[in-house]
Amino acid sequence: MALLGAAFLPRMIAAPVTAEKNFFSAMGIAASLDKAAALKEAGAQFLTESVGNFLVPDQPDDVFQKNRARLAASPLPILACNGFLRPALLRCVGPDARPDLILPWAENAFRRMKLAGGKFIVFGSGSSRQLPEGWAREKADEQFVSLLKQLGPLAEASDITLVVEQLRAEECNYINHIAQGAALIRAANHPHVRMLADLYHIACMCDSPADLKAAMDVVVHVEIAEKQSRTLPGVTGDDFRPYFHVLRESGYRGAVSIEGKSTDEQIAPAFLEIAKQAREA
Repeated sequence: MALLGAAFLPRMIAAPVTAEKNFFSAMGIAASLDKAAALKEAGAQFLTESVGNFLVPDQPDDVFQKNRARLAASPLPILACNGFLRPALLRCVGPDARPDLILPWAENAFRRMKLAGGKFIVFGSGSSRQLPEGWAREKADEQFVSLLKQLGPLAEASDITLVVEQLRAEECNYINHIAQGAALIRAANHPHVRMLADLYHIACMCDSPADLKAAMDVVVHVEIAEKQSRTLPGVTGDDFRPYFHVLRESGYRGAVSIEGKSTDEQIAPAFLEIAKQAREA
């Protein structure tokens, strides 16, 4: 899949952004659709919504169509949805893995994401991929790669990319480092299954800029928050420039989405801080 350029989702872009100044094609934030107007005023160009709350794969089409109508009236588009596998039964690794339940759930989510005009579904879902005690990682790898190989064609049919997210060890015990996620994605070998580089989880797991660079062949989307308390960029002063430099030098021209804890007044400065550090990277 080609990396997103400045022309994707045309109503997202308020002003042209050049690679020399800020290489990110757009900057957005994880938030519910009902906050779109205030977030646009603060500088957001897109939203990351929730699979369970917005795409509602387990609900009839008329429920989703109400959400789609709300999106049509929104001043911001939805680029991505996270929280891919919420229900407890949708286990993807371990003795209770249920790919037979995950695949129809995913197909419905992908189809609705296309109708919503989005591009990415984020596969974090720590509870779904938590390894039970005594379950070998090698077995989990086989299960996860097999699942990704089946999800890839479903995502492709809706022109959606499923992006695997590493999670810090406090949230999940499987796929904690970007190298682990990248290896599984390469093994699955499908262009619509790629990696999300979440700079918060990267920092929490002490992954280096070199680790990010080694995974850039599969990275197509970026999320960001500061390491301490998952605050927004600029709150505690985290320096993202080493990671931004890797993104820039690797030719990344996609979007960046804030996913963190904030007060309303911290949001606009956070976008300014991202842009500043991107220019300086």
